[in-house]
Amino acid sequence: MLPDGKVLVAAGVDNDFGFLASAELYDSANGSWTTTGSLPEPKGDHTATLLPNGKVLAAGGFSATDFSASAELYDPTSGTWIATGSLADERSYFTSTLLANGKVLAVGGETGGGSDLASAELYDPAVGTWSTTGSLATARTFHTATLLSDGRVLVAGGDTTAIAELYDPATGTWTTTGSLNTARYFHRAVLLPDGKVLVAGGFTFNGTRGHSLASAELYDPATGVWTFTGGLSGPRQDQIFLLLPNGKVLAAGGDNNGAFLATSELYDPTTRTWSATGSLVTARYAGATLLPNGQVLAAGGGNPNALASAELYDPASGTWSATGSLATARFAPLTLLPNGEVLASGGLDANFTSVTNAEVYDIGLGFSNAWRPRITTFAKTRNRLQLTGSHFQGISQASGGNTQDSSSNYPIVQLRSIDNSQVVFLMVDPVDGWSDTSFTSVPIRHFPFGPAIVTVFTNGIPSTARYLVVGKPGL
Repeated sequence: MLPDGKVLVAAGVDNDFGFLASAELYDSANGSWTTTGSLPEPKGDHTATLLPNGKVLAAGGFSATDFSASAELYDPTSGTWIATGSLADERSYFTSTLLANGKVLAVGGETGGGSDLASAELYDPAVGTWSTTGSLATARTFHTATLLSDGRVLVAGGDTTAIAELYDPATGTWTTTGSLNTARYFHRAVLLPDGKVLVAGGFTFNGTRGHSLASAELYDPATGVWTFTGGLSGPRQDQIFLLLPNGKVLAAGGDNNGAFLATSELYDPTTRTWSATGSLVTARYAGATLLPNGQVLAAGGGNPNALASAELYDPASGTWSATGSLATARFAPLTLLPNGEVLASGGLDANFTSVTNAEVYDIGLGFSNAWRPRITTFAKTRNRLQLTGSHFQGISQASGGNTQDSSSNYPIVQLRSIDNSQVVFLMVDPVDGWSDTSFTSVPIRHFPFGPAIVTVFTNGIPSTARYLVVGKPGL
């Protein structure tokens, strides 16, 4: 059994007693969506952020009639929503970033009358309220916000600006940093394992004309300077953009000056080049998230009207395949929940109308809940992660020393950054080791500072993830 729940059958003997070199994978997954509690009011073009307590904060966006300042909390345990404190400003097309202190930073966006915002606000889950913090020097919308390894937030581009700014949570203030070489919006950004930020694609507007971009740039926090890196194979904006567990970045779909794309490509930070990978089943711009098994889920989105279909990208094979469809066609944010399911909340339907309903995706590994590992406590000591719980050893598998299965009860521990989805698999400490109720890792290095989740897999079955904050350096 592999960490993604698939079963590997390798080599063996055929009907003629000949030895085989071939191998095959069995996949029991049959991902499906189920409806969950509806939002108190319609909400589209909002943000949906996983909080340290496991709940999801949906904020801002459009209501049924106008821009919205409302915010709601989703509880995965009960499958229900409740209202929480409202934003000070109605806003859409903004960014929300979970900070290391557990608060959520909402930045910029557009408000009534089409005005761009420079204001920023902080949501405190402990009290359920928003408070104002320092404002941007340049108002913007359709920008990106990236949590850096040192805990600061980099906001880049938006509308027609190339200006980038840094937010310091310790002081609540912004400072300008190096500008992008190309002004862009509808672009995407991700923090790379080396601490630099990759920005790619988007749209630029020069005077009376605009066009989609193929260029990509790297930001170095040490120097505050942007430099061009290898460009995409062609222009794209509003693309799927994710860091994969192998350290490469996936760019898929989006559109090129109104032509919707199905092509996908991978950026290799080592060579700073892009290479083609499998195309989407359906051309789309869409929300996407990295699943605990390392696959990428893309669901809904538009082409140009809202879609209900969903698909999975497998980095091992470099291919996309269809999975269960949403009950409601929508363009909505996708939020990975601690239990490994994915929440699609509200969004815009086929009529570009904000909706209240929400759905949850389950990849469908089909295991008994009694087999599931459970994390009870965790501690961070000398950059090592120490876990206690149950079922870390998993269900025993036979080993006959010949043609029978080899035992594979070793727990696989995955640490994942919430902001940029960087993933590491933690090796067990050779001295302290592991048992059915405990696990101690080797020291963790070169992992981004900030909010993260840890998951234990045994026999391919994931635990419910636990929230923690990664310090500087490591843990």
